[in-house]
Amino acid sequence: MQLPFNQSIQLKDIEGVKLMNRVDTKYWFHNSKLHEILEDASQYYYILEIENKQVLSYSTTYFDTNEDSMYRAHHNGHLNRYKIRQRTYIDSDISFIEIKHKTNKGRTIKNRISTTGKQLTFNEKEQHFLNDNCPFVIQDLQPAIRNSFQRITLVGKNFDERCTIDINLEFEWECSNTALADLAIVEIKTDGPPVNSKLSQILKNRNIKKSGFSKYCIGRTLSDKHLKHNAFKPNIRRLRKALNIYN
Repeated sequence: MQLPFNQSIQLKDIEGVKLMNRVDTKYWFHNSKLHEILEDASQYYYILEIENKQVLSYSTTYFDTNEDSMYRAHHNGHLNRYKIRQRTYIDSDISFIEIKHKTNKGRTIKNRISTTGKQLTFNEKEQHFLNDNCPFVIQDLQPAIRNSFQRITLVGKNFDERCTIDINLEFEWECSNTALADLAIVEIKTDGPPVNSKLSQILKNRNIKKSGFSKYCIGRTLSDKHLKHNAFKPNIRRLRKALNIYN
């Protein structure tokens, strides 16, 4: 994919805009709209480039309990909910165990430690990290679903905003493999509500409205028909309509 950005930025340059405690605002739409949106955004943002690549590959394994506690907490609209995952940044060849905590104030707090990414069990260091940062019994955690996608990362030229655009999303679990190849997911990460976000305004001008999208929960819903998913049905219907998926 040829991207319309003239100014790139390196990983070392975005240390100050990691925004590990932040407000997330999400949008999603058919990726046929993406190139024009990126063209509009190019004057306001730097694009992250690693090893001469601007579209970067990610692989993620999510963990949950036998009772699907994290999935159910999100489905039932609970605040103070968690996601636990092992994420590999393929182009950087680094992996992390990550905990995302959505607080009752609507903020997202992310904690992480490096890992080898070679196993799906937790070593002693990782167990201590999980015990210190989440309320679950570590022995109850097990892999629940895998996904892969490609990501474009934009950084506001004032270094007060980071935006990710995820494409080519695929879910894999047991015998199920689901691809959402025509989907683009935008997440705007800011310290507060994105009132000054240029990308938010660009999306609004194109009549693209903010809409929650959990890759974990949507992936579980599409991969396991036995899971309770009433709360996600409207999003699934909109998703199928937007992407022309009829099966």
